[in-house]
Amino acid sequence: MIGRRSKVRIETERMTLRPPVHGDWRAWASLREDSRDFLTAWEPTWDPEHLGRRAFTNRVYWAQRSISSGAALPLFLIRREDDALLGAITLDNIRRGPAQAGTTGYWIGQPHARQGYMRESIRALVHYAFTTLDLSRIEAGCLPENTPSRKLLESCGYKYEGVAQSYLQINGRWRNHVLYANLRADRRGKTDAG
Repeated sequence: MIGRRSKVRIETERMTLRPPVHGDWRAWASLREDSRDFLTAWEPTWDPEHLGRRAFTNRVYWAQRSISSGAALPLFLIRREDDALLGAITLDNIRRGPAQAGTTGYWIGQPHARQGYMRESIRALVHYAFTTLDLSRIEAGCLPENTPSRKLLESCGYKYEGVAQSYLQINGRWRNHVLYANLRADRRGKTDAG
């Protein structure tokens, strides 16, 4: 269990990473709409109701359930200086037991891209995952041609591991993804088994 939803906050140099709340809907819908052309090439096809209040309410409830059950940690990136929503990052598919792993996914609004916010967020989330959640492996995938995302992952300590064929439906098509992983340094190759 990750903890109570109101308690999950990760502070970075410029931002607070926290779960979405109902009051975020207008800022989220506006940022997503304004960034539509920037985002849709890299994301699953948006449902016609994607930006609607009901869809966002479902997203908030999913986030609350996921955090409570320990299955995922969906967070919004909130710039502290003006409380602006910049994007989101999720540690999803958290697997306990022998794997001790999770998968990162993220997006940033076009006006905030290439300003280091996502790098700051990924580094903070990975640190939280390794130290607070006690995970050992954080995975990520992106489209092969998404050079900015690949460079971002590499700059945050992720290592290239290979290609997954027809990994996800992106913008209406099954697409290959390049896979990356970030391994907790003190556990590489070690186990508690004797």
